[in-house]
Amino acid sequence: MSSQITDGPAGSAGTHRLPQERRVVTEIPGPRSRALQERRTAAVAPGVSSVLPVFVTDAGGGVVIDADGNSLIDFGSGIAVTNVGNANPRVAERVAAQAARFTHTCFMVAPYESYVEVCEALNRLTPGDHDKRSILVSSGAEAVENAVKIARYATGRPAVVVFDHGYHGRTLLTMTLTSKNMPYKQGFGPYAPEVYRMPMAYPFRWPGGPENCGPEAAALAADQITKQIGAANVAAVVVEPIQGEGGFIDPAPGFLPALAAFCRDNGILFIADEVQTGFARTGDLFACEHEGIVPDLVATAKGIAGGLPLAAVTGRAEIMDKVHAGGLGGTYGGNPVACEAALAVLEEIESEKLVDRARMIGDLMLPRLHALAGRHDEIGDVRGRGAMTAIELVRGDGSKDPNPELTAEIARRCHAAGLLVLTAGTYGNVLRFLPPLVIPEHLLLEGLDLIEAAFAAQTTASAALSS
Repeated sequence: MSSQITDGPAGSAGTHRLPQERRVVTEIPGPRSRALQERRTAAVAPGVSSVLPVFVTDAGGGVVIDADGNSLIDFGSGIAVTNVGNANPRVAERVAAQAARFTHTCFMVAPYESYVEVCEALNRLTPGDHDKRSILVSSGAEAVENAVKIARYATGRPAVVVFDHGYHGRTLLTMTLTSKNMPYKQGFGPYAPEVYRMPMAYPFRWPGGPENCGPEAAALAADQITKQIGAANVAAVVVEPIQGEGGFIDPAPGFLPALAAFCRDNGILFIADEVQTGFARTGDLFACEHEGIVPDLVATAKGIAGGLPLAAVTGRAEIMDKVHAGGLGGTYGGNPVACEAALAVLEEIESEKLVDRARMIGDLMLPRLHALAGRHDEIGDVRGRGAMTAIELVRGDGSKDPNPELTAEIARRCHAAGLLVLTAGTYGNVLRFLPPLVIPEHLLLEGLDLIEAAFAAQTTASAALSS
């Protein structure tokens, strides 16, 4: 496939509403953002943190505009939420029209067609051609939690298996499922019972080497589940097809198919947490499709509604139909405004061919990142698929010791230059890149230039300090 992409798509409006340019007119953060930060400090609990303390006034295409008039290149997409672009015209139009009609009835009180339409679309689009049912909720954590509830109810089993480096949310149950202690779990225990953690097929850090990682990790998981828990006691295995907050870990080939086969053989439900990977982000509509995985249950959120709070659980009809009436739901789940946004997102993905575009973004980014790694031995690994890519930073000189300090410094340099990037990883040593799928090519390339410049400047600074 060619790695050339155009400066579109701009979405249903045909052109981008905002100038698609990086523009740095003040230091970042600037004086207005700093003043707003003072108000925030006085009003907002400090437990809610921010990657970059600039206050946003506008966003669209591949840029975010702050209160000081700086235009930053967006390599974050609100953590893989604005896949179709911020304030996408089709989304905005449908949201405004629905808000003018009614904003809430609670689907459990008086239903409406858009909730049904979203469920029909999810049943059609998620992996597998079997009969499916869906429910709508408000957040990714709520989706994962409901998927576990459904699995336990349907199987009558208590245990749930998750994996090292996994992230599944901040509620009590999903915090328990999450691997990383700080900042997600520290001080918030005791945790939910009957959750068991297995080693992840992490190619870069697998003791037997990346070439053996997939089959060895799958065999180890099957052995530990059988011996330590008892396969007959396990309701579900919950796994991200590519781990998000854990550092964009793309499991070694063969791991997920072997895990899915083990689940089928033992009556265990396979739950795919597609919250961050779904809706065209990885170059497939859902990341499970890459190796032909057909989950029993799929949890989705983030990219589903273009920035409005919506999430879903979609699963086999015979599983979803087991739960008694009233056993699932929530006041805001499937809000009508969010449902209209989701329908617009799905239309945009199809009409603008955003699955193909995500692949093209990966075809541009990954070679540049690999070339950068060839010049800087602190980049231990380059990985990802489509528009979900990352680099893992280490101490260098052949060491795989994590380097969170360098990661933070590179991110800081990118932010100061007008590029919004995110960090991730169990060890805090991963730079992850999630550009909107509608980002113009010139901004994508400029963002990569800025990453390269940040590494070069850091190398120069380090050499000056050591001389």
